[in-house]
Amino acid sequence: MIEPFLFLEWLTEQLHLHIGKHVLYTWLVMVVLLVVALAASKAIKLVPTGLQNLMESVLSGIADLAEETMGPKGMAYFPLLATLALFILVSNLIGLIPGFYPPTANLNTNAAMALTVFVMTHAIGIKEHGLSYLKHFMGPILLLAPLIFVIEIIGHLARPLSLSLRLFGNMYGHEIVLMIFIGLVPFLLPVPMMLMGVLVAFIQTFVFTLLAMIYIAGAMEEAH
Repeated sequence: MIEPFLFLEWLTEQLHLHIGKHVLYTWLVMVVLLVVALAASKAIKLVPTGLQNLMESVLSGIADLAEETMGPKGMAYFPLLATLALFILVSNLIGLIPGFYPPTANLNTNAAMALTVFVMTHAIGIKEHGLSYLKHFMGPILLLAPLIFVIEIIGHLARPLSLSLRLFGNMYGHEIVLMIFIGLVPFLLPVPMMLMGVLVAFIQTFVFTLLAMIYIAGAMEEAH
């Protein structure tokens, strides 16, 4: 939640370091993901249990969604999509802990991820089709190609903006609402709001990841 006291921000102030809070908590999320990955893979079993079972279930779910959305060829980009999904999910959830800040409640973090998806989408399109990828922007009727090209360019440029603002608006808005309720009734109302926050965290992770899959899948398709 957006707190008047943020643990890592206080720590950097004591050390006289000037680092943005979204950067601090991005590093924290990265450390959490690294520690979990190392712990889950430390003693891999044929029949998974505990943390290994949890991580395999999560990654299997992302892989199934990627294959359904993008087809078998899309699995080549599973590492990128899984990394985005896990980072967004942990970033969203960590904001529910008092004294911690969700990096996804900052537009800079979301813009960085959205631009990564944007660049990768077109890099993959060029890799798959070469210069023929430009046909995606021309439409099926040659006479209307100049008009369709402008419309397509505007639509594609709007994608990172949409991805960034959707995630930012939902996460930042939830944090503000939660803090208002905590200020009014500090013990009762925040509980259902925090439960709703867990739901929002998962939904926003799903939406961002699914849209990234759809964009990449569109770039891999043949132009008609």
